[in-house]
Amino acid sequence: MSYLHPACPVIDLGVNIDHVATLRNARGTAYPDPIRAALLAEQAGADCITLHLREDRRHIKDADVIALAPQLMTRMNLEAAVTQEMIDFACRIRPADVCLVPEKRTEITTEGGLDVVRFHAEVAAAVKQLQGEGIRVSLFIDADEAQIAAAADVGAPVIELHTGAYADAEGEAQLAELERIKRGVRWGVQQGLKVNAGHGLHYTNVQAIAAIPDIAELNIGHAIVGHAVFVGWENAVREMKAIMVSTRLGAR
Repeated sequence: MSYLHPACPVIDLGVNIDHVATLRNARGTAYPDPIRAALLAEQAGADCITLHLREDRRHIKDADVIALAPQLMTRMNLEAAVTQEMIDFACRIRPADVCLVPEKRTEITTEGGLDVVRFHAEVAAAVKQLQGEGIRVSLFIDADEAQIAAAADVGAPVIELHTGAYADAEGEAQLAELERIKRGVRWGVQQGLKVNAGHGLHYTNVQAIAAIPDIAELNIGHAIVGHAVFVGWENAVREMKAIMVSTRLGAR
């Protein structure tokens, strides 16, 4: 729901607060507070707040999730690995959305999509448990037809397409990745899924993704945190949302 057009769903922005917590944890201080960042992001136009509770707790901590849950005016999109610990934790918190993601302890950030084809049984069990608590489940996957079909088969109503390869590419390679994402969006819609996207998006590459009509939501964090160093947190959120909305409206 756009803050510029509140009566018209244009494209949603999920603001990821992970790297506010990264900055806090770098010095072991209580600041900057990711809870405050989340609440200010809502005021600046965020449609949801995304945060990833990793198994190694490298940025977001359990206490952050617990403290934030009752304070949000929009909704929480909790990213979590497909482990029993994380699924049980999510079921206790009961956020509006849980996005199941792959996770490696050695990676700097998520390197690719969840392999739903390979881990079909595990993902299906996680989806069933989460949905039993009234939680909407999203799967963070690559724009691959087999993965999208598997996501629909395990009963997840939402997918988030991994845009990292697009964000890292340049020139013709980036255009090829963009076409792959567009095909993924079409496949997702054909399966009856809500299609979101995210990873690596920033202020000069988000436009082509935001212009894809059937993408409902983009989840963006690192770029907003980085830009906020120069323009302030709320301005950084407002600028990203304005770029997304104006691009989508211009594409119509």
